[in-house]
Order: sequence, then structure tokens, then C-alpha cells
Amino acid sequence: MSATLPRSNSPNAVDPARILDGLTTSVLLVDRELTVLGMNVAAESLLGVSRNHARGRALADLLRAGSELLALAQRAFERWQPYSRRELSITPAATGDSLVVDCNAGPFEDLGNGPTLLLELSDATQHQRILRETALLTQIGGSRAMIRQLAHEIKNPLGGLRGAAQLLARELPDPAMREYTTVIIAEADRLATLVDALLGPGHAPRRESTNVHEVLQHVGYLLAASAPPGVAIERDYDPSLPRMDLDRNQIIQAMLNLGRNALQAVADGGRVVLRTRALTNVSIGTRRHRLVASIQFEDDGPGVPEALRDTVFYPLVTGRDGGTGLGLAVAQDLVSRHDGLIEFASRPGQTVFTILLPFETQDVESA
Repeated sequence: MSATLPRSNSPNAVDPARILDGLTTSVLLVDRELTVLGMNVAAESLLGVSRNHARGRALADLLRAGSELLALAQRAFERWQPYSRRELSITPAATGDSLVVDCNAGPFEDLGNGPTLLLELSDATQHQRILRETALLTQIGGSRAMIRQLAHEIKNPLGGLRGAAQLLARELPDPAMREYTTVIIAEADRLATLVDALLGPGHAPRRESTNVHEVLQHVGYLLAASAPPGVAIERDYDPSLPRMDLDRNQIIQAMLNLGRNALQAVADGGRVVLRTRALTNVSIGTRRHRLVASIQFEDDGPGVPEALRDTVFYPLVTGRDGGTGLGLAVAQDLVSRHDGLIEFASRPGQTVFTILLPFETQDVESA
């Protein structure tokens, strides 16, 4: 047996190494010191490193984060029995991507230099993403109905309040007293504007054939005009992205909300990147789409606060002084009207909000 994968000397036998390389589950062989002896192709892809480069290195050196995985392997060695854990968090050092894996650690055999352990890692990141998106889509529907009912209840007395203030202003002889009614009217108008934003557009998307890059370029010009001095706005477009049927005004508004958030997050000398990609076989919630447009707004700001990550798309939730907390909620609502979704990944120095828009809403299947 080699240090990579077991092989057979029989000319008619199936090579176990080829079988393991055909698995989608990542398999690693480690010794008592958790030094990598070998891995299959799936493990190379998961960890972002070739087996030749990984062989002879400590597993801990291949991970930027993964203490739970290492502890599980140590426990399997110490008690010499298999252990399984679901949803362990790891970060391969080669890619820097945070992953969620299900792990099985099982004793193998003595290959001449001591006992070895087989680690089976199944990438559960996609499953976690589907669960998160499904919950988010459910939340969007419930929040939309609740917010609209609340907005209607607020808007009616606001109109009466504004009208009463106008009538009172006409009866007050002292101009100084009328300043108070002016404040009442201005505040009523401000609240009415917030309520209109909560209600959102009152019609379904008016779709027409749209060049996504033309729309994004327009948004880029608007962002550049309001960007603080020293902030760079970069573009990274995928020229293969075909035209889409979109409501241009609604998508522009959603993009502007994300772009303005990115600008507000960066400091002087910061960077905002507008990026497009065409993705295949992407799940949005429980629906799998053959072709999806990915439109990203990346910034190098401090990141989304941990306390807000589960509620960042809720209306009136904001981490910025003076913010209304409506930008992301409205953007998510507008994109969901196109059967799409906004998701995000954030860490200090890199936050990416991604709009996912399916090309064909009828061209879907269950994920």
C-alpha cells in the first residue's frame, strides 16, 4: 500500500485508489501526529491543495481554523474507535473560505509506521446555505405582509395629523407659533416617506429585455458621484452574461441600496468592487436554476457586526448612526419579486453582498 491510497497487486482487481478518487466525499489518511499521508481528489478540492503538496505536512498546517476537527481526530486515536460530528467549521489555509463539514473519523490500520486514521469530510456548506436561504425567503414573505399592514395603519393617521397641522397654521396669528406647525408637517412628510418605502412598489415587476452591465454601469456612475474622495470604485464584469428580463427601475433601486451601503462602510482610500458572473446549477432556496446571474457589491470595510448578521435584512435594523434600516430590506424585497435573492458573506476587510437573479423563472427544479 502506498502513502496515498491503497492499491491492489492483482491485474484483474479494481484499484481502490481510483474508487476513492471517484467519491465526492473527501477522504484523508493521517498518522498518530495528524500528519497527512494521503488524500483523494475530493479532499484536494475541499482543502485547495494537491496531495503531493499536502503529504507529510501536519493537518493543522492546512487549516486556518479547524480546532474541532483536530480534536475529533485526536479523540478517535486516543480511544481507538470511530467518532462522527456534524457541522464542524473549518477554514482551509489555501483558500481562506469558511466551510461547514460533516466528519467521520475512524481507525484504519498499521501501515508499518504505526496506526493511521481515515477522515471522511462531507461538505455541508451548500446544505447550510439552502436552509439559510429557505428561512430567509420565509421571513421575507412574513415580514412583507406584516410591514404592509403596519404601514397602512400608520399612514392613515399621518394624513389626518398633517391636515390638522395645516388648518392650525392658518388660525395662528403669531408667525413664531406657526414654526411649530411647520415642524409637525415636515415630520409627518418624513414619516410618510418612510412608510412609502416600507410599502414598496404597488405593482409586479414590469419586465423587459435588459443588459445587466448597462444597468450596473449606470449605478456605478451614480455611486461615483456620491463617493467620498479617495474611494475607488472598480468593475469586474463577466462579458458572457446574456440579457435578462427585468424591471429596470426596481433592479436599479436594489443595486443602488447595496452600493450606497458599501460606500458608507469604507473609509477614506477604501475600495468598492462591482462584479458580475454567470453561474450554473445554483439553488435559490429549494429551487435549482440552470443559469443565474451573480451581481456582487464588495467593500473592504469593517464588516457586518456579528449581532446584526441574522437580522440584517429585517426592516428598521441598522448598525449605522442615522440609518433608517430600510435599504437592505427594500433591496431584498425588490430582488425577491424577480424570484431572486440577496445573500452576503462578511469578515473584517471584506464584505460581499450578492444579488442572485435566475434567467428563466420557469426553468427550475427542486433542489
